[in-house]
Amino acid sequence: MNLTYYGHSSFLLETGGRKLLFDPFISPNPLAKDIDVAQIEADYILLSHGHGDHVADVEAIGSRTGAELIGMVEVVGWFGAKGLKATYGMNVGGTLHLPFGTVKMVAALHSSSMPDGSYGGIAAGFLIEAEGKTVYFAGDTALSYEMKLLGERYNVDAALLPIGDHYTMGIDDALVAAEWAGASRIIGMHFDTFPPIAIDHAAAQAKAQQAGKELTLLKIGETITL
Repeated sequence: MNLTYYGHSSFLLETGGRKLLFDPFISPNPLAKDIDVAQIEADYILLSHGHGDHVADVEAIGSRTGAELIGMVEVVGWFGAKGLKATYGMNVGGTLHLPFGTVKMVAALHSSSMPDGSYGGIAAGFLIEAEGKTVYFAGDTALSYEMKLLGERYNVDAALLPIGDHYTMGIDDALVAAEWAGASRIIGMHFDTFPPIAIDHAAAQAKAQQAGKELTLLKIGETITL
């Protein structure tokens, strides 16, 4: 199971012979200027909510690759009207059984609207179970007591958590979220892209070490094995 970081909250998870692309916001992100969006392949595109900094490249990548969309029914339907494969419009609590494993939509605390201002339902996160591992992609969220349910019901191997503060939780709350979810490994996201979410990397790492958590801050374009 390989994970590639494309900046902000965009990742490519390769598992079970499938490619899962999360929240593609790449071409408008100056920090990701070295990433060629035209070279990204995807079998599925998972969307946590409708904000532009999470869906900017959905149409381009989805049209080229024929990827099936997974996300809140309003978000997926909005792209379906543009001719994309709006295959899996779902809602919080739902679970998909797919060739590589399962995708469960879980709660997030955040707003959601589409780039044109239309209704985007509510924000969400995803729990991926594949290859005997469980990966939690939190999406944009505040700290939520719902995260305790994940720790009670699942063995989370890695938690992809926003740590930039301002629009989402920061590192302090993310460490609590990881503890509640039962995850010892945190992959940071939603940081450094804009001035309000710039972080002190060394300070974040120090806090994670003190909390007994492994914090990974990937470089854009970097691939790791989970």
